[in-house]
Amino acid sequence: MRIFKKKSTPLPYDKMNKKPIIKASICNGEQVAGFKDIHTGKIEEIMLIKNEADLDTFRKMYGIEGKIEKEY
Repeated sequence: MRIFKKKSTPLPYDKMNKKPIIKASICNGEQVAGFKDIHTGKIEEIMLIKNEADLDTFRKMYGIEGKIEKEY
């Protein structure tokens, strides 16, 4: 049993070469949060976004502030 809660620090990502993005499906509306390489365009999928709470979790995990771009 823990008495003290461990501080959560944001996970690092390469801010110079990658940007956070939400990949959304036109057909069924499924959304996946991840990072897009700005040089190659390759998307690294991190987690499925089912609701606003999942998006908040993604933001907190990586310390992302501001709006995240959607790509269809």
